[in-house]
Amino acid sequence: MAGQPLEMEEVEVAPPRAHEVRIRILCTSLCHTDVTFWRMKDLPAMYPSILGHEATGVVESVGDGMVEVAVGDTVVPVFSAQCGDCADCLSDRSNICSRLPIRPGGMPRDGRSRFSFASTGEPIYHFISVSSFSEYTVVDVAHVVKIEPGGIPHEMACLLSCCVSTGVGAAWKVAAVEPGSSVAVFGLGAVGLAGAGCGAKRIIGIDLNPEKREIGKRLGITDVIDPNGTDGRTVSEVIKEMTGGGADYCFECIGSTPVMAEAFKSSRMGWGKTIVLGVSNDVGPISIPSHDILRGRSVVGSLFGGLKPKTDIPVLAQMYLDKELELEEFVTHEMGFNEINTALELLTQGKCLRCIIWMNGAREK
Repeated sequence: MAGQPLEMEEVEVAPPRAHEVRIRILCTSLCHTDVTFWRMKDLPAMYPSILGHEATGVVESVGDGMVEVAVGDTVVPVFSAQCGDCADCLSDRSNICSRLPIRPGGMPRDGRSRFSFASTGEPIYHFISVSSFSEYTVVDVAHVVKIEPGGIPHEMACLLSCCVSTGVGAAWKVAAVEPGSSVAVFGLGAVGLAGAGCGAKRIIGIDLNPEKREIGKRLGITDVIDPNGTDGRTVSEVIKEMTGGGADYCFECIGSTPVMAEAFKSSRMGWGKTIVLGVSNDVGPISIPSHDILRGRSVVGSLFGGLKPKTDIPVLAQMYLDKELELEEFVTHEMGFNEINTALELLTQGKCLRCIIWMNGAREK
């Protein structure tokens, strides 16, 4: 049920069908998107379901005709598909696969579940095509990225399946931040902090949590703002004063429509660009004055940071191996699968960035 502690259940995980792989999960992590859906009482949340979408695993079995991956391959399952054949996958202008859109609750090709309760046979819903809070899961091959053996550690690869890729991609692909520019990051969770290494001259981090502001300074944030410590001024007023008119790029990484509007107000007139990354359960509109749009400001949404998983995740993995991408700083806690509710509490209380959850016997020494 919504907002209740996660329960351990014995489930049946069906064999993979054509275009599918069954994965033995090695490690997974909690993301705020999991928390957002966990708290939802109505659609698009569905119950009972297996949450989780950041993970690393090993292919245990494959469906008919599989050639892209084989049994024993290390893979990263990703909520964002890349079929490689549709107009969107073939275009540089989109990373939203139009052939295999996410089907709430089921597999992308037939909409059915591969999970069921072992005791009753009742189906269990999938979560955004991954469902990694399970020792085994079944994922469509369009949602799977192969990781080369002997390369990036499992727990670091896990971070590339959502949070870090989203933040880095937004700065790299969506905003195309230039050296010498100014950036404001609203929300210094894992996504926001991942964008802090964008190479801008000035990077302003906005967050209520003092610990995250300190972590941000280690990851490239040059200035920090406590929204409760602005002496009655709005955050946008402070940013405009700091930058001489507004930031060139503003990233909203919280999923709050009022913060989205404030991020837009913090952007520079003439060319300021606001990128919305946060997942919100609020269906209300963002309030943006039309005359500000006419004066050159823009706002754009970004799913998975504009990255194409199969194309770009291997690039990020190599950047990590070349010491061009920081990942260790994001892992603040590690624990076993039976402690997943403790990890959930840490995340909702703002006491961790990413907690790596190791399946039994899978933790690397």
